[in-house]
Amino acid sequence: MNWFQNEEFWREFFPVLFPAKTISEATDQVRELLTLTKFDGHSVLDLCCGPGRHALALAKQGFKVTGVDLSPYLLSRARSHASELGLTVEWVEEDMRAFRRNEAFDLICNMTTSFGYFDKEEENLLVLRNVWESLRYGGKFVIDSVGKEILARKWRDCFCSTFPDEVMLIRRSEIRDDCCRVYNEWTLVKRHEIHKFRYHHALYSGLELKERLISAGFAEVQLFGDFSGSPYGIDAPRLIVVARKVEHRALS
Repeated sequence: MNWFQNEEFWREFFPVLFPAKTISEATDQVRELLTLTKFDGHSVLDLCCGPGRHALALAKQGFKVTGVDLSPYLLSRARSHASELGLTVEWVEEDMRAFRRNEAFDLICNMTTSFGYFDKEEENLLVLRNVWESLRYGGKFVIDSVGKEILARKWRDCFCSTFPDEVMLIRRSEIRDDCCRVYNEWTLVKRHEIHKFRYHHALYSGLELKERLISAGFAEVQLFGDFSGSPYGIDAPRLIVVARKVEHRALS
């Protein structure tokens, strides 16, 4: 079983992965994202939507939104929150390597470092090709990630964070595979309970991610340092990539 298919991880670590403040952050990010992309379409896909923070923020704006995730637990949280808010979103439980709807969306978002999960790079590239196929011509794809340049500046082998109700999270990380993958061990301490989990994902520089998008068919790819559109560089807080699908697909 792949690490991201472990429902225990999403259940036990949910409070530290998605604290309440991230809801308001998602609303602000969506507002800036729509400005950054100059979005004037209607249909939006939130790929790896998790508990639906960004999908619901988009639905509040009146867009037709589809949220795709592989975790039944996270989708149950998304459905519950949507019901509380009286919002309509299409929730789809499916692997992003398999999900594809030909020319169905004007905008596709992949937020909070949710790309590069797969051990085989050709599977990560398959995701990008699926996204290309799922976009209408002129549509845009947005990836929000942490680039190698950012990690090089702020790298630490171990982080310790505290949360309400006597919860502590210890995060240990190690970069391997020729600086192409980060391996993480998270230990969650909840009073007398301890939960430990290991996961890993690919690392990309801005240039590496841009090259992969071009190989998948995108002809226009821009890099930014945040959703406000600041330049991407070593001092940037995030790696935001905006790729546009134009008429002719590049051969790869």
